Amino acid sequence: MTSLVDRIHDSILDTIGNTPIVRIQHLCPKPGVRLLAKLEGFNPLGSVKERIALAMIEAAERDGRLAPGQTVVEGSSGNTGIGLAMVCALKGYPLIIAMPQKVSVERRAILRALGAELVFTSETGGTDEAWDIADALCADDRSRVRIHQYTDDNNWWAHYRGTAREIWRQTAGEIDVFVAGLGTTGTIVGVGRRLKELRPEVQVVAVEPEAVHSQQGLRNVHHARRPAIFDPSVVDRTIVSRDESAFATARLLARREGIFAGISSGAAMAGALEVVDGMDEGTVVVLLPDRGDRYLSTALFADPGDQQVRPEQVYDLAARRGGTPAEA
Repeated sequence: MTSLVDRIHDSILDTIGNTPIVRIQHLCPKPGVRLLAKLEGFNPLGSVKERIALAMIEAAERDGRLAPGQTVVEGSSGNTGIGLAMVCALKGYPLIIAMPQKVSVERRAILRALGAELVFTSETGGTDEAWDIADALCADDRSRVRIHQYTDDNNWWAHYRGTAREIWRQTAGEIDVFVAGLGTTGTIVGVGRRLKELRPEVQVVAVEPEAVHSQQGLRNVHHARRPAIFDPSVVDRTIVSRDESAFATARLLARREGIFAGISSGAAMAGALEVVDGMDEGTVVVLLPDRGDRYLSTALFADPGDQQVRPEQVYDLAARRGGTPAEA
């Protein structure tokens, strides 16, 4: 396969996908288990959501729902909005993103730099309220086109035909468990569905936050509004991620593995470590959704004095190494 850097691309959109997989060397506690991370931060604007943004916009164009002169509208906590902003900037569509006030200032700045107009929820509003605002913005205006990541099958289909095939190729089909966080649920549904077709023994593990949480980009589908595209039959096991574990593991990824990733990546990796703890051999692939640079102003990286990783926040790290929490 020709490398992305070995040829001239027609546009930035051609650089979406084909992200690398790397082996986790220091955090994986079992020598017989190969823990691999799919680094979606290598997409051009740093997140997995660029895959679905392109897929949903191109599908809307093909279906005739979106035409030149119309405005795209979506509700997003950040990454899907940024992906849409990149696609719309190139294709010439104005974009309105409804988003929670609590999202990081970096996400807001990136969206504005790409030309998006932002409409915010109430101070305590989350992604469900942003969802409703986006619906309302399109209710009586035919010049606006609602792109809906929670209901659009092109979301999971982008991962079925793209992300899953990449993982299968990169691991040469040697994969026993796939781990990913739940947000729109498109990643877990698309990748999980395709991997199970290729190898029915593959276990699919979803990581979701607690009902009340600060893990931007993730959703508890049992307490928040459930995305229409979610297919629970694809999921073999669900792990609940605590804020402390997600934040601590994201910091450990940076300090021990050199992987600068976001909060949802920390949650996914904490879940993957829990899975690895129950295995003696095999291959686990965990998808890390984005980079850490859009969280610099958040509690994740904001104050170095508050960033000391307390190992007990991460799933039993010390116990897996045969030590006490103070030794982890």
